[in-house]
Amino acid sequence: MPAEVVTEKVTLAGDFNDWNPSEYELEKKGENFEIELRLKPESTYRFKYLIDDQVWENDYAADEYIPNEFGTEDSVVIIGK
Repeated sequence: MPAEVVTEKVTLAGDFNDWNPSEYELEKKGENFEIELRLKPESTYRFKYLIDDQVWENDYAADEYIPNEFGTEDSVVIIGK
């Protein structure tokens, strides 16, 4: 997540953590906020970022986007072998 769109913090929520936005906070590294997670291989996960506890945002480089029940889309990451 580019640092220019974040004022204070950005967290990560998805189906891998029951959409809990307080479990994973990204760390600022240079011009980006980043996080590294270990996820199960050969799986697909939906996720979004919560910016400054106010705005839900998709990943700009997600593998794909899938509509959700809120009328928006979720980011998707596809984990290979």
